[in-house]
Amino acid sequence: MSKYTTLNKKVVTKKDIVKILTRMGLKRGMIVEVHASLSSFGYVIGGAQTVVDALMDVITVEGTILMPYQMGENSEPSLWVNPEVSPEIYKMVRENMPAYNYLGSESLGMGKINDNFRKRSNIVFSNHPQASYMAWGQYAKALCNRQSLHFSLAQESPTARLYELKGCVLLMGCDYDKCTCMHLAEYLTESRPIYISGSKIEHDGKETWKKYLDLDIDSVIFNEVGKVMESKHMVAMNYIGESKIRLFRADTAIDEATNYLDKHLPYSLYR
Repeated sequence: MSKYTTLNKKVVTKKDIVKILTRMGLKRGMIVEVHASLSSFGYVIGGAQTVVDALMDVITVEGTILMPYQMGENSEPSLWVNPEVSPEIYKMVRENMPAYNYLGSESLGMGKINDNFRKRSNIVFSNHPQASYMAWGQYAKALCNRQSLHFSLAQESPTARLYELKGCVLLMGCDYDKCTCMHLAEYLTESRPIYISGSKIEHDGKETWKKYLDLDIDSVIFNEVGKVMESKHMVAMNYIGESKIRLFRADTAIDEATNYLDKHLPYSLYR
């Protein structure tokens, strides 16, 4: 790692990123779901482009990089909490929200690394209007070719395909509550209540507001699952600059989350 600092931040180069990721076990041909915070590293020379370049250099097109591409704003406005909107404009929001378009829609709060990855060549997008994914590499189409409108992160989702293909998860400056694939455990255990959501979609050349069913998912508990995984030595950890890096198997994480939810099931009375 570079010994230099700027503005009291560690300086990180592409070479640094490649070196540490390789040391942790990331390699050519792997399938990996990535969640990354650029600000966590310190100062990365080249910014988000450098991080994405490093990931692609290590994984190569023989493997696959998967990232969430979620449009939180294209959702039922009555469910918004941060910020809330007044009930009198619910109808206005539904009528005026642009339909999901993977080329034009903007993700909400996904970060600069996610946004840089979205703009790369040969990115494949799934088709969910709110909880879509994007992928690059050999298995990009296999991961993203089907995602059910109802129950978006369940068995017909990139998350389930990641589990089946025994991919990994790479957290770069993020905690376990950002690990999207763990949500599959909530569907497998039926541990969350069902609710009705909605999004603007394009159907037969027209934009329309479409209602669909999903679970009221909650990722906070995943930090507890992460602690269990670390206690069982299931997670490889290191630092790149100031960023804590974690690498682990997706199927292991989902299985551990499933076991944890089965033991701490808040809705067991209703099963």
